[in-house]
Amino acid sequence: MKIAVLPGDGIGKEVTAQGVKALKAALDTVPYELTEAPIGGAGYEAAGDPLPPATLDLCRGCDAILHGAAGVPEDEKRPPQRQAGFALLRLRRDLNLFANFRPVFLFPELVGASTLKPEVVEGLDLMILRELNGDIYYGEPRGIETTGSGADAAAERRAFNTMCYTESEVERIGHAAFQAARKRRKQVCSVDKSNVLETSALWREVMIRVGREYPDVELTHLLVDAAAMLLVRNPRQFDVMVMGNLFGDILSDEAAMLTGSIGMLPSSSVGQGKKGLYEPVHGSAPDISGKDVANPLASILSAAMLLRHSFDLEEPASRIERAVRFVLREGYRTPDIFEPGARRVGTREMGERVAQAIRNHIH
Repeated sequence: MKIAVLPGDGIGKEVTAQGVKALKAALDTVPYELTEAPIGGAGYEAAGDPLPPATLDLCRGCDAILHGAAGVPEDEKRPPQRQAGFALLRLRRDLNLFANFRPVFLFPELVGASTLKPEVVEGLDLMILRELNGDIYYGEPRGIETTGSGADAAAERRAFNTMCYTESEVERIGHAAFQAARKRRKQVCSVDKSNVLETSALWREVMIRVGREYPDVELTHLLVDAAAMLLVRNPRQFDVMVMGNLFGDILSDEAAMLTGSIGMLPSSSVGQGKKGLYEPVHGSAPDISGKDVANPLASILSAAMLLRHSFDLEEPASRIERAVRFVLREGYRTPDIFEPGARRVGTREMGERVAQAIRNHIH
């Protein structure tokens, strides 16, 4: 078992250290190899590239990747392709990791941490599936140009990006959605903007065609603005929500707040095989970096997803998840999910308490 560890920047380093701690506790009887490498701002500092060649080679040769978060304040002064966060886009494309699974699950112990009423979020359990290799983030042409010429024309800058999808890209994420739904409640909601976007019109057409291969799964459609509204009005109606890269980027962060904090949401980015990249959905948060206040539970739960998908290790994965539930049940909270009467702890203590519960085989 070869696992690449890419802590990244800011709180990415802090939470990934706790994810690694959980992995080591769960893999007490299984041989494995962990290798750490820089990415994002750390990669730029080490090799002048947010995704150094050595890091990319490591990821190509490993079985799974545990990623932290990439992003530094200096990004504002750099072109998009040189920014820390762009390294992750390049890595996803190079490894053909096209399906991003983001489970949105509310632990019963955190009902009070959500900003929504308990009757809206109690029992919440949905899956957001985001397409990762297409859409406006990768479309060409893209850039910034100066328009206007001649004595009477005012020169100004014009920025442009291209949103595009191919049928095959939509088909493969569609199959992933329907196959995931078969293991859950057999409902797929496809999110698009087909009333104004040609890319979404194609998306919906292909989703309907793929859906005919899964007669046991119910397929519905929502425009993205309606989906955003219903996620906060009645989120429990959803089982699997599938959408393009841009819409998935936005709606998954909205859904994160249903669970009380974005620090609770793990994710897996996978392709056709077992290799995957596992990470919390939050960013590097430089404003709280180094303060020992970041929530490491999303990274720890991402480690559980890594064991389950890339290595078929159900028992160690379940041990991690049970340990998280136990620690929450005991009342321990990082500041983002703190409630009156709870026990406030920092990043490191939360990670250590979960690791200890894993070692104790909590049920």
